[in-house]
Amino acid sequence: MCLITFAFQHLDKYPLLVIANRDEFYARPTAPLHWWEDDQTGIIGGRDLQDGGTWMGMSANGRFAALTNYRSPEHMQVGKPSRGELVTMCLREEMPLEEMRRFLVTRGDKYNGFNLIYGSTEELYYYNNVQNKHQQVYPGIYGLSNAFLNTPWPKVQKATTAFENLSSQPDAENLLIQMMQNDETAADSELPHTGVPPEWEKKLSAMFITSAEYGTRLTTFVSIDRNGNVVYREKGYQPVSDHRITFNLIA
Repeated sequence: MCLITFAFQHLDKYPLLVIANRDEFYARPTAPLHWWEDDQTGIIGGRDLQDGGTWMGMSANGRFAALTNYRSPEHMQVGKPSRGELVTMCLREEMPLEEMRRFLVTRGDKYNGFNLIYGSTEELYYYNNVQNKHQQVYPGIYGLSNAFLNTPWPKVQKATTAFENLSSQPDAENLLIQMMQNDETAADSELPHTGVPPEWEKKLSAMFITSAEYGTRLTTFVSIDRNGNVVYREKGYQPVSDHRITFNLIA
C-alpha cells in the first residue's frame, strides 16, 4: 500500500478499522482479493503475481499485516528480496509475533526501505527498516504513507482527519472508500522532498494518484468488529473491479 489510515482499539464498534490505497504501475500483474488456495493457513488478500507476495492481507484467525515502501530512490538497490513476502510471513501461523519481531530487527536491512504494520485486534506493531525501529501500536488513529508512521505529509493529515470524521458513520465503508478517491494535490510549499523530480513529488502528494503508467490501482477497506465479524473489500480502478468478502474469525 502507499497510503494507510487505521483505527486500533479506538472505536466502540471496531477494534480494527482500515482504509488504504495501493499505488503501483498499471502493468504489474496482480490477482484481486481472494482466499489463497495454495496456502493452508487461510490467507485472504490481493496478490502480486510478479513476486508472489502481497501489500496487505489477513488470516482466517485474525492476523493482519500491511506494508508501504519507504520512498528514497537514491537508496533503492536491485536484487533485494521482495518486500511483499514480509506480509505473507506475518500472516502464516508458523511465525509467532515475537519471532517476527526478531526477524525484522535482525534481518530487515536485507530489504529496500519499508514500513510494516502487523499483528491482530489484540496487539499491533509497527516496524520500519530505515531506522530499524520496532514499536507497539497503542489505541488511536494512525496514518502511514511512504515516510514513517504519522509523518505529517499533507495527504496523510488529510486522510486521518477525514477518517476520524467518517469512521463512526453508519455507512463508513462506502464513505471511506469514496474519501480515498480524493485526487487533490498539495500546495508546492507543502510538498515533501523525497528524491523524486518535482513534478512527480506533486503527483504523489495526492491521496489518489493518476498518471499515464502509474497510480492508485485500488482501495481496500477492512473492518473487524468486536464479535469477530470481518468485512474485507477491494475496489479496483486499474482494472475496474469490486470484490467484497465477509467471514467470521476462527477462534
